[in-house]
Amino acid sequence: SPHNTMRATLRVLAAHHQPLIRFLGKRSWPSGQATPHAHPAAPPEFQKRFSDVAASPSGKSAGRTGSVVSEFWEAPERFWRPRIRELDESEIDAILSGGASLR
Repeated sequence: SPHNTMRATLRVLAAHHQPLIRFLGKRSWPSGQATPHAHPAAPPEFQKRFSDVAASPSGKSAGRTGSVVSEFWEAPERFWRPRIRELDESEIDAILSGGASLR
C-alpha cells in the first residue's frame, strides 16, 4: 500500500546519516604561522630570489592608496559606466559572417 511505503521512506530519511568516508586520527589544526617559502616546483631562479620578493612592500600587505567603496555608485565612474564603442557596419557584417566578409 502507498501509506506503508511513505512511512518506510520517512523512517529512512529520519534515521541518522552515517557518512561513508572515515578519516584516520583526530582533527588537528596547524599551530602557529607557516613561514612563506617558494613552491618546490618553482623555477630555480625564483626560488633563489623568493626571500627578496616576499619581503618587498609591494605585496598584498602593503598599505592601500585608494579607499574601499561599499556601494557601486561610490566607485570611480570608469568601473560602473564603461565607454561603449559603436561598431561600424563592416564590423557587424564581419562578425555575423564569421569573418567571411573580410575576404
